[in-house]
Amino acid sequence: MLQYNEITTGKVIVFNDEPCKVLSHKVFRMQQRKPVNATKLKGLKTGKAIEYSFHQNDKADEADLEKKGVVFIYESKGEYMFHEAGNPSKRFPLTTDVIGDAVKFLKQQEEYEALLFNDEIISIVIPIKMNLKVTEAAPAVKGNTATGATKTVVVETGATVTCPLFINTGDVIEVNTETGAYASRVEKA
Repeated sequence: MLQYNEITTGKVIVFNDEPCKVLSHKVFRMQQRKPVNATKLKGLKTGKAIEYSFHQNDKADEADLEKKGVVFIYESKGEYMFHEAGNPSKRFPLTTDVIGDAVKFLKQQEEYEALLFNDEIISIVIPIKMNLKVTEAAPAVKGNTATGATKTVVVETGATVTCPLFINTGDVIEVNTETGAYASRVEKA
């Protein structure tokens, strides 16, 4: 059990029977009143953002999350097939509701980490930065490059990323998977 002031950024608590990650917190006192902890929570099952103020007598359970290695196999009609790491016979499907925005960056036959709550997979954790090969890129056009001109490219997972003009088909780029933004060029084609 966590006291109201122990509910800090980064912790995962059980709130309304759902595991929620604390995105931000601020303990403050308004004039003559008792202190409160104003938090912003993100539901790990639903993905919804919740703002809630914990008062001095409130307590919260810390969520007991397990981590398990899973390998992405393929996607078919909105279902994403995985199997347990090291055990290809144990296959299971997941939907985009469970995977979330990470679905754009899943590479086939790559291992990822699954978060489990009460033996149920609630999300897939992918690395913050991934190296992806550019499969489609329009040729660079000469012109106004003084302001840092950009173009949109398609990477091997099918996601579109905005990159500088010097990125070409076949280059390997580093992409921030949280924002979907270009980070750097890793390898030139």
